[in-house]
Amino acid sequence: MPIKKYLITGLLVWLPLAITVWVMLWLIGLLDGIFSGVLFGLEAFLPDGQSPLIDRMRSIHGLGVILVFLTLLFTGALVSNVAGRWWVRQWDRLFANIPIFKSIYTSVKKLSTTLFSSDGNAFRRAMLIQYPRAGSWTVAFQTGTPAGEVASHLGPDYVSVYVPTTPNPTSGFFLMLPRSEVIELDMSVDEALTYVISMGAVSPASTPRSLDAK
Repeated sequence: MPIKKYLITGLLVWLPLAITVWVMLWLIGLLDGIFSGVLFGLEAFLPDGQSPLIDRMRSIHGLGVILVFLTLLFTGALVSNVAGRWWVRQWDRLFANIPIFKSIYTSVKKLSTTLFSSDGNAFRRAMLIQYPRAGSWTVAFQTGTPAGEVASHLGPDYVSVYVPTTPNPTSGFFLMLPRSEVIELDMSVDEALTYVISMGAVSPASTPRSLDAK
């Protein structure tokens, strides 16, 4: 029926926008909640006459997003020079000496540096691998290469890959495979993620490189 067709077509037009707006509103609410917590902590140290100012700042919707953005921007500019990097090293040294806390902080520090550093290789290349069995293929993302004791047991020319689940790519599996058993794809990471999240419904325009895998 034409009515059913029009309804489905209209849904396909509005659904991506609605989900995007929902995610953005959730993110703004989350940052506002963090900002409100910071203001609550500051309120305990400010004179009583400053409380109305704190209340007005708390009532401004989206102010937390702006302040978080400005804080990140200012911090990035600060640590881009020698003096700023020195303060970061002192910061890291302080937290590295706190029991229990240092394990969490150090792990997150290494992970964030690996993922977001412009010099790293994490999530900068999409690959095609056989998983969970031979003859069954899926899209994976290279996260680096094995190192340390793990590399000594595996031998040379292995790659570390992350296999995301569908349609939620935030969970998945970590594998280490011989480089000869993976196919490097020409598609971008964004295209590959879209392909995974859509469960193959949205095909990327790029094509894979020549097959070097077994």
